[in-house]
Amino acid sequence: MPGYAKSEELFKTAQEIIPGGVNSPVRAWQAVGLTPRLIVKGAGARVFDVDGNSYLDYMASWGPLILGHAAPPVVAAVQAAAARGTSFGASTPGELELAEVLCAAVPGLEMVRLVNSGTEATMSALRLARGVTGRPRVIKFDGCYHGHADSFLVAAGSGVLTHAIPGSPGVPAEIADLTMSLPYNDLDAVHRAVQRYAGEIAALIVEPVAGNMGVVPPRPGFLPGLRQICDAAGILLIFDEVITGFRVGRGGAQALYGVKPDLTCLGKIIGGGLPVGAYGGRRDLMSQMAPVGPIYQAGTLSGNPVAVAAGLATLKALEEPGVYEDLEDNGAWLARELARAAVRQGVDLTINRVGSMLTVFFTPGPVANLEDAKRCDLNRFRQFFQGMLAAGVMLPPSQFEAFFVSLAHARQDLQDTVDAAERLWARWQ
Repeated sequence: MPGYAKSEELFKTAQEIIPGGVNSPVRAWQAVGLTPRLIVKGAGARVFDVDGNSYLDYMASWGPLILGHAAPPVVAAVQAAAARGTSFGASTPGELELAEVLCAAVPGLEMVRLVNSGTEATMSALRLARGVTGRPRVIKFDGCYHGHADSFLVAAGSGVLTHAIPGSPGVPAEIADLTMSLPYNDLDAVHRAVQRYAGEIAALIVEPVAGNMGVVPPRPGFLPGLRQICDAAGILLIFDEVITGFRVGRGGAQALYGVKPDLTCLGKIIGGGLPVGAYGGRRDLMSQMAPVGPIYQAGTLSGNPVAVAAGLATLKALEEPGVYEDLEDNGAWLARELARAAVRQGVDLTINRVGSMLTVFFTPGPVANLEDAKRCDLNRFRQFFQGMLAAGVMLPPSQFEAFFVSLAHARQDLQDTVDAAERLWARWQ
């Protein structure tokens, strides 16, 4: 490969004027012990760095690029929308069209509002829950990441977990104390918390498939159990489907598992690679938002016409017959063949997968919660990441993130990935 001198030079310069040289912490690649590669182009299943290296990409911009990089229908939609104007500060027909598509596809959405990011979506949903119930407390789960709003940084996943940050300075203790973080997949812990704080809990927010401590599926009965507990206690159930929405199926995890939340948060895929978020749910709840209700939330660029166009083009492509069957088949094939290669080479690992998202955990497993995930051999993952990158495969630079398979990944790409992993693992013996 050509090397990475330009990436090193640019990253060194970036560190002088951008904190850590990055605009989102995991991009610094500290957990994998390398200088991050600066990407200049994506095409299909591949990305290309400033030094001319090409990599099979399993980050997919952390999930949104389910069609692959620079998908022609998305590029065409963005170009056409930008030519009409990039922002108006006024409502557009595209916002209504996207809202209709979301409400038709996602079972829990009767009304929806567009925002600019997943963080805005979860933050707004929690404000709505507190406003409607008049209660201050919220339950989340260890290792689940719901954006960087103050209420959600307690025992969070994603970059907070990757960098071993226990919380975050700048979050007042009074706010942190209102958030209870419980073990994922543990209904007994939820029962105890609800009993202890009876009448004080506004909302329970959960990733229905955890994706920010690595992929951790819900155990049978966990999501229905949360629904029952919330109903009995008057607590609003919020599904954070920023990752899983339109990823594990058209209706998200709530359709896959048959559990309808009161409020749903979306992002990533619904913007087709551009910044978009959304929150929505029951009509009676969403009708409490201004201007029809007293709970305020706003955004100058919410429903941006270029981002909406990219999202609509992506969601239209996902209506094609067989799309999710192909994603399921390819995700299952990759997970199965990686596991078989690991057995052949005597490497202990556990692979968790739901649909086209998966994580290779370097632990015998099982991995059902954050404490299980934290038992992974992080040095092994670091070696895995470095070896795969040298072989031309770019993985998420953290043990605690998900791999994403896109529709642009051909079976040969998956085979090349498995072959690269097996060659690497053979050298570990």
